[in-house]
Amino acid sequence: MDSASPKKEGRREQKRLETLRRIAETGLRLFIAQGYEGTTLEAIAAAAGISRRTFFYYFKSKEEVLLGYQGNGFAQALRPTLLNESADQPPFVAVRNCLSKVAARYVTKDSIIVDRLLRSTEALRARKQAKFVEMEEELFAAMCELWTQPERRNTLRLVATISIGALRLAFESWRQDSGKRPFAKYLQENFAVLEAEI
Repeated sequence: MDSASPKKEGRREQKRLETLRRIAETGLRLFIAQGYEGTTLEAIAAAAGISRRTFFYYFKSKEEVLLGYQGNGFAQALRPTLLNESADQPPFVAVRNCLSKVAARYVTKDSIIVDRLLRSTEALRARKQAKFVEMEEELFAAMCELWTQPERRNTLRLVATISIGALRLAFESWRQDSGKRPFAKYLQENFAVLEAEI
């Protein structure tokens, strides 16, 4: 293998990510303008300047385009972010810190628009809830790596479930307020209520 190979791979991956982002942004723009149901795969591909075949290389459906925005790397960022937290603190505090850090990187004004679109059909609402379950599983798995004692599993599962519930409610409040305040404020308030009650 020659020494130029890693550079070529790096450029290829960068181009792939740029195309992925362009398709997702184009899809979101069309969903906003034409509605989710009124937007076709063909329209997204044409507006993104790619073929239908190329579209399917990146996404399996228009639903995936929209769901890509909902998660937008959020679930995948949970594990590495939580594993950077100290195991010397209570799991609840570590998870609160983790969710705050990940939200600061991944929650944008577009998240409100995507959330409204995800509420537009029953199928999308179900997929949205499935994303929260995925986040909960990611969080729980990471907590089990940080706190390895088997007797703590039930507690860790409960912390993961409650924390993702707090995150979900923060999203709902933020959307209902049309993002008047930073998302982090809603999340901090929910965790403060939980800490007071616990």
